[in-house]
Amino acid sequence: MKVAFGVSVLARCMQQGGVDGIGTYTRELMAAMPQSAQLTPYLFDLPESSWTGVTAPLSFGSFRYQALAAMLPWMDFAHARRAVGTGVDLIHATDHLVPRLRGVPTVATIFDAIPLSHPEWVRYRLKSLKNELWRRTALWAQHVITISDYSRQEIATHFRIPEERITAIPLGVGAQWLKPVDAAQGAAVRARHSLPESYLVSVGTLQPRKNIGRLLSAHASLPEHVQRACPLIVVGKPGWGCEDVVGRLSSGQLKHVRWLGHLPDTELQVVIKRATALVFPSLHEGFGLPVLEAFAAGVPVVASNTTSIPEVAGDAALLVDPLRIDELSDAMCRIIEDSALAGQLRARGRDRVRGFTWQACAQKTLQVYESMI
Repeated sequence: MKVAFGVSVLARCMQQGGVDGIGTYTRELMAAMPQSAQLTPYLFDLPESSWTGVTAPLSFGSFRYQALAAMLPWMDFAHARRAVGTGVDLIHATDHLVPRLRGVPTVATIFDAIPLSHPEWVRYRLKSLKNELWRRTALWAQHVITISDYSRQEIATHFRIPEERITAIPLGVGAQWLKPVDAAQGAAVRARHSLPESYLVSVGTLQPRKNIGRLLSAHASLPEHVQRACPLIVVGKPGWGCEDVVGRLSSGQLKHVRWLGHLPDTELQVVIKRATALVFPSLHEGFGLPVLEAFAAGVPVVASNTTSIPEVAGDAALLVDPLRIDELSDAMCRIIEDSALAGQLRARGRDRVRGFTWQACAQKTLQVYESMI
């Protein structure tokens, strides 16, 4: 089976020095896919030289111009059509860039419907128009893969795609999260960032739905001696709509909070693995991969009780209402002060994460491929 496999977002991330959620999914799924699926990468809007993988990529040209042309009933993606010729059985659009090629089955991975369900949480020019174009291009896929049952329901509602055309396939956790911290590397990262012995950690791009403002308030409401014993480390680059949060993090008024900004993957793993707990108070997630990564690392988790997160966390995390600062504060205090509870959560997390592997994700994805040919 010959599959054209979208790598545009991954290639762009690698150029910029940091891999996001879509990039991680693309990279890990490619690596875990059984050999019976012969993957050939393809690129939109990037030169072939931007891809550093072993297999040379196909150039699909400009996504925007071909997508606009393909809105006409008799048109499809002419450049992509020439690139695939007759040598492809199926196309997998992993990165929300869904081509229209009549006669070539297409599966699209859509992580969530947040821009459609909560347009107030995204900010780009011509938002309404671009959201509608995204919804329409998703309809060109004969089948959609998403990452949780919650997202499956959201996509069915907001994209108006029948649920029988959507398959939920959970993400996996990389093997690197299961390995203990290398002593020399751990010491180097700890020294570089002046990490304390105990700390809480929060991970994610600073943007409104990540709910960092309430997290800062919750930590500040802890007793002074608890804040001092277990400060909060915030990891994440600035996103949009985060001016207030950045101002608070940079003001120096939060004595027991530190902001490390963006960290490379190798350093991020050390920071999370050494943490007393991960706090993940997001208001909306399509999955919530940091929760599973913390489980794999043996780190207790406090997380939101909303959207997809309970589906992922099960009973292995302390789940709280992310709008309740008092609940966040109480959960953090419990994990810090109750070592027996923290131990129970570590054990449950390690049990929970065993069911989430990239090999299982790849096998279920292959089954979708086979059902379409």
